[in-house]
Amino acid sequence: MTTIHSAVDAAARAAVAARTEALFRSSGALRDGHFLLNSGRHAEQYLEKFQVLQDTAATSELCSFWAATQRGPDGRPTADLVAGPTTGGVILAFETGRQLGLRAIFAEEVRAPEGTTRREFRRGFTIAPGERVVLVDDILTTGGSLVAMIPAVEALGGEIVACHVLVDRSGGMATLTSPRTGRVYSLEALWILNLPTYEVGPAACPRCADGTPLHAPGSTGIGA
Repeated sequence: MTTIHSAVDAAARAAVAARTEALFRSSGALRDGHFLLNSGRHAEQYLEKFQVLQDTAATSELCSFWAATQRGPDGRPTADLVAGPTTGGVILAFETGRQLGLRAIFAEEVRAPEGTTRREFRRGFTIAPGERVVLVDDILTTGGSLVAMIPAVEALGGEIVACHVLVDRSGGMATLTSPRTGRVYSLEALWILNLPTYEVGPAACPRCADGTPLHAPGSTGIGA
C-alpha cells in the first residue's frame, strides 16, 4: 500500500513539474544565452519569473498547486496566513492566500546603517504568536530570500508550517536553516532544475570562452 501511494505521489509531483515547466517555457521565462547574475557569476540559462507572473491565469494555476497541499481532509486550510518576500513573493502570497481564504503579507528587505540587510514585516503587518505561516517565493537559487524571512516570522512567534517555491534552480541542493534558531525547514518546489553557474572568464565560463554577448537581465539590469 505504501509503495502504491508513493508511486501515485511521485507521478503527481512529476505532472506538476511538467506543467510548471510548460508554463515557464510557453511564456518565454526560460531563456538561453549568457547572463550575469546578482552573485556576479555567469549562467547559460536565466529564469525571468515575471514573464510568468504577468499572466494571471498561469499564476493562479501555479498557486493552486500550493493551495491544494494546505487543505485538510475537510477542505479547510491548515495554515493561518501566507507570507512572501518582495517582489515576486507579494504576488504569489496574495494569490495563494486568496485561494485559501487567508491573509497574505510580505516582508521587505531593510538595510541597517552598517550595511547589513534583513527581512522585516512593515506596513502594519503582524503575525500573532502561534499563527501557522506558509512561506512562498518564486525562484530559489541559494534560498537567501526565504532564509532571511524565517527569523522575521520566528521573532513574532509564528510557526512556519511549509516553504514553497515555484522553481528550485539549485537542483535540490539548497537548504533552509534559520540563522536565528538553527532549525532546518523543509522546502517544496513545483519544478527542480540544475542550472549551473560559472566564475567569470573563459577559463571557467563556456559562454565567455565562445564570445557569446553578456546580458544583465532583471529590473535593475542584473539577474536574480
